[in-house]
Amino acid sequence: MPNKFIQNWGNFPKIKSEVLESSNYSEIKDLINKRSKLIARGNGRCYGDSSLQSTIISTLKLNKFLLFDKEKGILKIESGVLLSEILEVIIPFGFFLPVTPGTKWITIGGAVASNIHGKNHHKEGAISNFIESFELITDESNVINCSRIENTEIFINTIGGMGLTGIITTVTIQLKRIETAYINQKTVKAKCLSEVLDYFEQYNHYTYSVAWIDCLKKGSNMGRSILMLGEHAQKQDLTQKNKKHFTLHSDKQINIPIYLPNFTLNRFTIGLFNELYYNKQIQKEKDTIVHYDKFFYPLDMLNNWNRIYGKNGFTQYQFVIPFERGRECLDKIMKEITESGCGSFLAVLKTFGKKDDFSSSLSFPNEGYTLALDFKISTKVFSLLDRLDKIVLEYNGKLYLTKDVRMSPEMFQKTYPNHFEASKKFISLQTERLCNF
Repeated sequence: MPNKFIQNWGNFPKIKSEVLESSNYSEIKDLINKRSKLIARGNGRCYGDSSLQSTIISTLKLNKFLLFDKEKGILKIESGVLLSEILEVIIPFGFFLPVTPGTKWITIGGAVASNIHGKNHHKEGAISNFIESFELITDESNVINCSRIENTEIFINTIGGMGLTGIITTVTIQLKRIETAYINQKTVKAKCLSEVLDYFEQYNHYTYSVAWIDCLKKGSNMGRSILMLGEHAQKQDLTQKNKKHFTLHSDKQINIPIYLPNFTLNRFTIGLFNELYYNKQIQKEKDTIVHYDKFFYPLDMLNNWNRIYGKNGFTQYQFVIPFERGRECLDKIMKEITESGCGSFLAVLKTFGKKDDFSSSLSFPNEGYTLALDFKISTKVFSLLDRLDKIVLEYNGKLYLTKDVRMSPEMFQKTYPNHFEASKKFISLQTERLCNF
């Protein structure tokens, strides 16, 4: 297949790559044998270069449902199946994903490789807690089954291992039982950073929690926020209006057909958006019942929303820092951002629980606060992120590899000191950048 230009969700970097795809395991093994280095790629929803290489094996044709135990809630699927497709199958039978990120357009294989977390990590952990087993094609072209009791070391290294152990072909996962497709949502307005952190502690008993943060506001209102809390709604919670308990998400999207001009997102337009978003809720607290699609995947209604950042692309800077001195660290980070003038269009704060036992040394979630910030690519932004790196290091934090596109090898070695030795064949551009391959 001829080379073509390809990039992930951040639209940076863009490279020429040979993209190969097959649903036949023998063909995939043959492709592995004939290449010196390659990486697997699902739907390309990681933000940077962690699934880019001169040779890519796409898993999107590995898209079959293999087993669904409707009594126990056990699902076995091939690695290229999208979370959106899983939801369409399992929700009518009263099940939901045990962990989900902010988009349903990722593959289950990518979810395992990134050890995805969601709004419930502080209560239920990452997806590693719910993976029963998976099959993997290794760099020696062997297909092996991995679980907590079989090929355990590879099982651990693969979950959150960024695709560096091989190509995941199938995944078996434990689902979560639900009574409806709706969420009891509580939204709470916070006038500043310290107040929203207080609310995180006050409402820690909620299964789902996440806060939108205004990264432009200075002074006494720095870090003003809206905290969103949720629990799966029970049948008795629903009104006649939404009496269909298991209504699925709609595939309708508003399309952004072109890359917007680079000047579209600036301090003024971001500030205007923040004012409107913060003030759309008049009450201090508000309780509503919303569909799971609105609660978990609000951006999915915009097709190609990454184009709003322009042709140069964007990066998401996501870090986690321990709770100890976490408030102090977040205060420093917010001040650095507000003073820089590089407003983050989307800023999301969550809390993590304890690190899962069965996950790679490259896995991201550690107990503490995690803040995700979207920035339009520019020299000024990279300079800001270098300064933020120093603060994150000072407070014993680390960055999320799935979102990273510019971390230095020094930062990586200091924050992931015990990372496992990667395969000599499954190597991403990110691996080459961080490990000086």
